Amino acid sequence: MEKYFIFGAVAALIIGVAVYSFIRNNKIRKNGVEVDAVVSRIEEETSPSSEGGTDFHETYYVTYTSPDGQTMEAKLDHAPGRTRVGDTVKIKYLPEKPHFAVLVK
Repeated sequence: MEKYFIFGAVAALIIGVAVYSFIRNNKIRKNGVEVDAVVSRIEEETSPSSEGGTDFHETYYVTYTSPDGQTMEAKLDHAPGRTRVGDTVKIKYLPEKPHFAVLVK
């Protein structure tokens, strides 16, 4: 019985994080400031997959200059295929939360 409670708690946490990210990203898309940014680094992570192989995930970071002249770094949830360090992309961010950004499509 305890096993099911733990499973339910973990599932609820995962769903909560996904919903929060979805709401945050929609707010950025709707109200964000649009700027050019440069891909500054890509963090690569691997983990075992449920099929016995390996899952591969990349986290992209960009740098941009805010309207007041500060250089900022933000984390992107995803980037278009074949994105490399040094590439320029258009992003949106919220001035009150400048460390999260979304790509402009």
